[in-house]
Amino acid sequence: MSAKLRGGESPTMDAVRLRRVNRRLAQGLGGELADLYVDSRETSPREAYRRPSRRHFLNRLASDIRRPGFAMVIAETDGLVGCAFGFPIRGDGFYWPGFDGALPHSIEQLTESGSVFAITDILVRPHPQDQDVARRLQERLLTDQQATLGATLADRADHPTLTALRSWGWLDLGEIWRPISATVLRVLVLPVGELTAVRLEGLAHDAWTRWPG
Repeated sequence: MSAKLRGGESPTMDAVRLRRVNRRLAQGLGGELADLYVDSRETSPREAYRRPSRRHFLNRLASDIRRPGFAMVIAETDGLVGCAFGFPIRGDGFYWPGFDGALPHSIEQLTESGSVFAITDILVRPHPQDQDVARRLQERLLTDQQATLGATLADRADHPTLTALRSWGWLDLGEIWRPISATVLRVLVLPVGELTAVRLEGLAHDAWTRWPG
């Protein structure tokens, strides 16, 4: 997961429409989604972090599309300006191996109940309303899936993404080590509803104390 906030010319917020797309349509949009990925991940030469390639994104998208429960929401004006997609996290705990420390009991309970949805990516073509578009996309996707909690992973070296996610309401939960990619990832969660937010408030504070920045 990565994200980029930047200024630029764009249509007004009222012109942005959100739409759910099924697997077949998501596959057909592959090229446009890859273009969106490149546009939303533009980095300056001064940034040390380099995001995965267009090909890597397309491979990951194809893998996600095959997952049970895959869902996507796109944002459009006269063309594609954003998207969010992911899949429900199974209750068998497959998403959490490598978590640093004990997984909080409340997260285990929500996962076992089938209430957690993993958002793989939130992509927004840069423009002044990108933060609002990102919030609308993530909220629509989680609401459509009747999820109580969103979860996502970001490379801990990808500071622009982490900053963007936090500005969209995501809370730090901890870190996960993925041996296959030899990468340490930050785990962030997005509560849906006030009750879930209250349950996770203390966890987010503890995680921020352990892994500041």
